[in-house]
Parts: sequence; structure tokens; C-alpha cells
Amino acid sequence: MVKSRLSGGGAKKRPFYHIVVTDERNARDGRNIERLGYFNPIASGKDVRLEFDTAKAKTWVEKGAQMTEKVKSLYKEATGTKKAA
Repeated sequence: MVKSRLSGGGAKKRPFYHIVVTDERNARDGRNIERLGYFNPIASGKDVRLEFDTAKAKTWVEKGAQMTEKVKSLYKEATGTKKAA
């Protein structure tokens, strides 16, 4: 099954995540199909906390991809709506 999920990155005590579409059988930081954006949970100042291409995400959901719970909440935040796709 194809899923939208977070792929880990960053340094020690400085987490950074890419939002990717991948086959669920692949490793968390392994091969991915497409990158939809990124999430920086400790962004401060002028740093961007969330960059998410919601149009691409919606296209993948229409094709049958599933979002993890965290990606759903980030999608809601990016679109500014109460309901996820």
C-alpha cells in the first residue's frame, strides 16, 4: 500500500522531517516515490515550520494513498480546514 508519511532527518536534538509518499514496505528513511514538503517542529524566528504541497497530497489520496495520523494533522494545518482528505 502507498502511504504519505514522515521521513526523519536533522541532527541530534534538532529534528527535521520530509513529508513523502512511499510504499509502506520501504524503510522510514528509505526509497520514496515523491516528496510533498517538509516539517520543522522546532522552527523559530524566520524559519518556516511547515511547507506542504496539498494539491499533490490530494492527488495521491485520490489515487488510493493513505495518510498517517501525523500527516493528516499537518494536512489540516496546511489547508486551514477542520477536515482532512
